[in-house]
Amino acid sequence: MSTDVIRFVTACRVCGSERWQKVISFGSVPLANGFLEVADSYAHEQAYPLEVISCRECRLLSLTAVVDPHVLYRTYSYVTSDSETMARHMRTVVRLCREQAGLAEDDLVVELGSNTGDQLLAFREAGARVLGVDPARNLAKIAEDRGVPTVSEYFDSTTARAVAAEHGRASLILGRHVFAHIDDVVDVLAGVHALLAEDGLFTIEVPYAVDLLDRMAFDTIYHEHLSYFLISTLDTLFARHGLRTVHVERLTVHGGSVLVSAGRAEGPWRTHERVRELIEHERCGGYLSDGMYEDFAARVRKTCDGLSRLVRDLVADGHRVAGYGASAKGTTLLNICGLGRDELEFCTDTTPQKQGRVTPGTHIPVLAPGDVRQPPDYYLLLAWNYAEEIMRKESAFLDAGGGFIVPVPEPTVHTRAVTTL
Repeated sequence: MSTDVIRFVTACRVCGSERWQKVISFGSVPLANGFLEVADSYAHEQAYPLEVISCRECRLLSLTAVVDPHVLYRTYSYVTSDSETMARHMRTVVRLCREQAGLAEDDLVVELGSNTGDQLLAFREAGARVLGVDPARNLAKIAEDRGVPTVSEYFDSTTARAVAAEHGRASLILGRHVFAHIDDVVDVLAGVHALLAEDGLFTIEVPYAVDLLDRMAFDTIYHEHLSYFLISTLDTLFARHGLRTVHVERLTVHGGSVLVSAGRAEGPWRTHERVRELIEHERCGGYLSDGMYEDFAARVRKTCDGLSRLVRDLVADGHRVAGYGASAKGTTLLNICGLGRDELEFCTDTTPQKQGRVTPGTHIPVLAPGDVRQPPDYYLLLAWNYAEEIMRKESAFLDAGGGFIVPVPEPTVHTRAVTTL
């Protein structure tokens, strides 16, 4: 482990408290999107501590180790999924944001972590002016080539002031699955103040800690995801920085997310009743107490043991197993559960940046779906958040007697004939 590219968290990035509950440690794990070129040796591959703690004051779930963002993001292999599920979700985000922010023709929408520009293209089709901000230069170039203007920088107060000076104030600042990646949220919120119109909205989509805990989506814990938020935690954060939570929508993608909007504290927005309802649910449901997190850790260990045993038993019985979807959550799951080349022959993935490489830590070859000459007997569904869509798409595989192993919330085997634990 290279210690010069990590720092360890002491104070909570939301409230400043140093009163932490230790939740669970997965040891040292490689970066979830750190796919490697095929090599004779991977001895120089880096791994970093992956441990989760919970702030006893505001109940932020946080990683203990923060990896230097230049290591994580300057060249990045994750690209937005082109699945119908994700395309439909992006259209939903456009609709909700237009309704909530009251977007008019030619209003400016700025997206943090805009990736290859898919979400902004959907906003542009709805009549908005768009601008992306993304530090990954390889992805920013793809977005530019698609006609989405993109600033290849991290979003902070300096970048925000420069954008405001050149493009004017934004009616909507959007961060889809990027805010949870940010360590210095204070400077980002200073940037929001510098760029946001007086009646604009700052809208983020983040993994919802309630869904993480309830659905056992522990494989969404990896080094890029520094924070896992409750609504009450976000409400605390916004209030400390001159913003007010005004809308929240629960969404199903990525194992359970929330779309949360905040406006200036002195602005025209009123807080929707749904915000208060979810905060009350978190209080009454035990999500603010130590016991919830102790129980989660015990269930994670049980699920990991069960999945490892299930896959190894199938292989021992002579069945061939492969991975379906070399997602970040999938590579994390494999490392946490100790499943590698001895158990999985290969992983398939539609992302060109991953094909022809090997998975981080476990070094399983990643193939394009069209390069699979002989399908396995079972696919371990690493992209389990798309399970329904994948099983429809792969009906011929199921019809031929194949099966899917769905790892969470507890390992199950799905075949055309039967679903078994």
